[in-house]
Amino acid sequence: MGSKEILQVVELFSNEKGIPKSVVFEAIEQAIATATRKRFDEDEEADIRVAIDPATGEYESFRRWLVVADDHMAILGSELTTEEAHEIDPGLQVGDIYEIPVESAEFGRIEAQTAKQVIVQKVREAEREKVVSDYESRLHALVNGSVKKVTRDAIIVDLGGAAEALLPRENLIAREIFRVNDRVRAILHEIRTEGRGPQLILSRKAPEFLIELFKIEVPEIAEETIEIRGAARDPGLRAKIAVKTNDGRIDPVGACVGMRGSRVQAVSNELNGERVDIVLWDDNPAQLVINAMSPAEVSSIVMDEDNRSMDVAVTEDNLAQAIGRGGQNVRLASELTGWKLNVMSEEQAEERQEAESEKLLNMFMVRLDVDIELSQILVDEGFTSIDEVAYVPIEEMLAIDGLDEDLVETLRARARDVLLTAALAGEEAKEPQDDLLTMEGMTPGLAYQLADRGVSTMEDLAELSVDELTEIEGVDEVSAAALIMKAREPWFADEEDQSAETQSEQE
Repeated sequence: MGSKEILQVVELFSNEKGIPKSVVFEAIEQAIATATRKRFDEDEEADIRVAIDPATGEYESFRRWLVVADDHMAILGSELTTEEAHEIDPGLQVGDIYEIPVESAEFGRIEAQTAKQVIVQKVREAEREKVVSDYESRLHALVNGSVKKVTRDAIIVDLGGAAEALLPRENLIAREIFRVNDRVRAILHEIRTEGRGPQLILSRKAPEFLIELFKIEVPEIAEETIEIRGAARDPGLRAKIAVKTNDGRIDPVGACVGMRGSRVQAVSNELNGERVDIVLWDDNPAQLVINAMSPAEVSSIVMDEDNRSMDVAVTEDNLAQAIGRGGQNVRLASELTGWKLNVMSEEQAEERQEAESEKLLNMFMVRLDVDIELSQILVDEGFTSIDEVAYVPIEEMLAIDGLDEDLVETLRARARDVLLTAALAGEEAKEPQDDLLTMEGMTPGLAYQLADRGVSTMEDLAELSVDELTEIEGVDEVSAAALIMKAREPWFADEEDQSAETQSEQE
């Protein structure tokens, strides 16, 4: 094939595939270089460069060597050490390229086929890169397409413009069925770059899909008069979204529901009948949880900011609704608010509060060495830790009935001593766990003394010896042995269970 034929091939591929001529020239150069390299059977690593004149189609071939340092292991056939290079040309330096003209292979049928494969591969890479660049800005946005192919594991969606996306089965709503040529809407969930090149991955289960559907159905959201502050889904069954208005004249919940529920119903229909609860966003976490638990009515809430959890109390007849089928309502409310929610009846909440109060009462009595009356005052005033007693402003403590300046200073000094002792031990003051506190034969005072020594669970106690336990004032050998044996009872139970399992397997 001569120079004119090469120019014709370049023109043909460039026009048909819509790719730059430089890419086609590069592919042909690679094909001729590959054919030329085969002539150097003894040097498989031979580096061949082919240069085609884009004006005339004529080409030349060159064999090249890279000059490397003498202490470098030169690759035979494509590299020269400095010493070898200087024998050829004293002016060659490390990093220079030395090349000589060689006879070119003819651009025949086999070379044309090789060039075609290279060109096709480059076209595919260019198309994929273009698709990624076009869709990167649309990540987590809504996309529309038609079903091109249905496989066992996924649905191939044609997005138009040579762009295809993958909708995996696990990203479909339960019981959804799509057939070839069906229209489909989904969220662009991620762009995967591994494997055979970039892939657009869609999802109909992601919370963002729900949000984007509401943006279409509710103009106020698109206009940013209303904000969707969060969403949580049990795909195909139930969902919750929290909305907030930036215009006090607009009811955000009513706007999202629409006239006679038309807007929320349109979203629900797209989600295969998924029921959507729309709740009002509130910057107060407790009020937000109350709203999110709807339709259940909350009686009281106790917040634990350190663990980011809340104990939510409801009436007994409201308990099933608050939890929901399979825990669905409380799970969605937890995802929506970002707080761990423990739902319980009012009676359970009261029992839990009493148990917590008793635990705090014993803790203050033991750690601060005060009587039950003074400890009760601290609990009633909302103190929950030694740190608070040590560092709450003195004015706040003096405002409490029954506490004078001397007593406050004494309490603060004792609290700081407890914290200092723990700090010197290199750890925070530990709290006895419930299993240790409620263990048969255990007293609150002893439990806290054990916790101060790093023994905060039954498992910790079980690992102690009688001698170690009798170091605590008031504990004799008989009591120590009884407590340790009680703590070790779960060990013996586990051994019996394992023995029973082994015997069953042998039988």
